[in-house]
Amino acid sequence: MTLRTGHIGLNVTDLDRSLAFYRDVLGFALLAEGKEDDRRYAFLGEEGHLVLTLWQQAQQPYEGGRAGLHHLALEADSIEQVRKYEAALRAYGAEFAYEGVVAHSEGAASGGIFFHDPDGTRLEISVPSGVEGAPAPTESAPTCGFF
Repeated sequence: MTLRTGHIGLNVTDLDRSLAFYRDVLGFALLAEGKEDDRRYAFLGEEGHLVLTLWQQAQQPYEGGRAGLHHLALEADSIEQVRKYEAALRAYGAEFAYEGVVAHSEGAASGGIFFHDPDGTRLEISVPSGVEGAPAPTESAPTCGFF
């Protein structure tokens, strides 16, 4: 038996705000949504493929010290694409964990950008190669581990 990630579901405090972030800043297409006052949700994806679901049912922002989701990692096609996302996120005013593109570890070819969504959920957009020579914020742990 082989399992693959089907989609990721995130609880959010404000569906309109989160939908604007994931659709308008990160570029996911809105595939479907429910607008009932007490059951609001959005299905997001690309080319008809479901990637992310947003559920408006959280009462508080993301808390990194609790068990559960650590971070959501998204993979880009190129380092140039990562830099385009970085520019869009900066224009939006997103909070970044590190300054600019960083390596996953000291001397790694992989890496990317690390930031937070409107509810504080930690996200990463990275590439498997193309980051050679970029700094690694810490030497003793992977960049995506403790931010």
